[in-house]
Amino acid sequence: MSLYRLARDNDMEELCDRAKGSGSPAVRRRAALMLGDVGDVEDDRTVDVLIHLVTDDDDDRVRAAAVDALDDLGNEAIERLLARTAGVDPNGANWAAVRAFAKALSADIPEFRMAAANALGRIGDSDAVGPLVKRLEDPDPHVRERVCHALGRIGDPRAVGRIEAKLDDDHGAVKAAAADALGTIATGPALAALVDLLEDENPSIRRVAASALGNATSAKPVPRLAAALGDEHDTVRRAAVFSIIELLANAPTKQSHQVREAVVSELREADDETVLGPLVEILEEASQVRQRRNAVWFLGRVTSEQPPQVVIDALVEALSDEDKMTAQFAATSIAELEGLNVESTLIELLRDDDASVEARAKAAFALGDVGGSRAREELDRITDLDGVDKQIRKRAFAALSKLGGVRA
Repeated sequence: MSLYRLARDNDMEELCDRAKGSGSPAVRRRAALMLGDVGDVEDDRTVDVLIHLVTDDDDDRVRAAAVDALDDLGNEAIERLLARTAGVDPNGANWAAVRAFAKALSADIPEFRMAAANALGRIGDSDAVGPLVKRLEDPDPHVRERVCHALGRIGDPRAVGRIEAKLDDDHGAVKAAAADALGTIATGPALAALVDLLEDENPSIRRVAASALGNATSAKPVPRLAAALGDEHDTVRRAAVFSIIELLANAPTKQSHQVREAVVSELREADDETVLGPLVEILEEASQVRQRRNAVWFLGRVTSEQPPQVVIDALVEALSDEDKMTAQFAATSIAELEGLNVESTLIELLRDDDASVEARAKAAFALGDVGGSRAREELDRITDLDGVDKQIRKRAFAALSKLGGVRA
């Protein structure tokens, strides 16, 4: 049976046998490449056969094909090769593994150097910083890219200056990896190096910079991030909004007021379409509580006088949030809004018997801040109904008092 049919039928056993046992170097080479195409890094025999070809085959082209196949299977496969040849445990975060992988950074084969950088980044030992920094000048851009990522994973600030130099690399992937590494290390100097990248010609670089600046601990990047809200690429705009939200969460307590004021001021200057959509998306999709809290807080303070219905709906929905503070922020944000649509949406929620008691009670109370005559009539009706939950009734009376008291 042909090698093509074996690969098509996913006959890994026979492909491995041909790769390891054929007397023809051309067959072994072709079988090795096919193992890389259709194999799985979790298949120990496939990886072992390819490692055997790299270390023991007497044909240069077969050995090179096996390296390519391991690389196709993924970083873990190449790392296992390096670990095998160095005689160390690939999962061992110890000095022997670091030393062995650091030595492999000087291997003649670029794939070996790439894999060594990956392994050192995964181990995360700061002793690898020196050897990795030296490979930032590697002639292969793929190696330089992997080295940047590895240094970012290790997170040692000693590498910041050398990584920053790679922001001028001729290869975009290296430049993006350097920016990502600086954003991960996130010291003051590292983040300062990223600010100018918000105007880079490559949108991927601008996105990486915008995302990373959310790790800052002061409001200093806010004006530049606010300018990025007008970027032509939505991925950059979205990253800028996320980072602006993160600035509030990451700022030290003593600086939080300064950050809030700076953020609100800048977001108000941007157009609604740029700001409100991402904020609503964060509120609806973010998994982190602090992101939802910040998004809901900002929505009430940067929305125009006539808020879009999508904003109203998002805030009203947040009244039912499992996180009590997020729900409370939603209520206070709604109180900042104006317009008949706000009143109508709250009345609908108040009438919704399927909604939670907590959400309906918050809707009743919020009507005291944003409601008019319709709100007053609905609150009067609620207070007169039998069987209304006491929490809802209590909030309705409180809202009526804000609207001028209960009618006789």
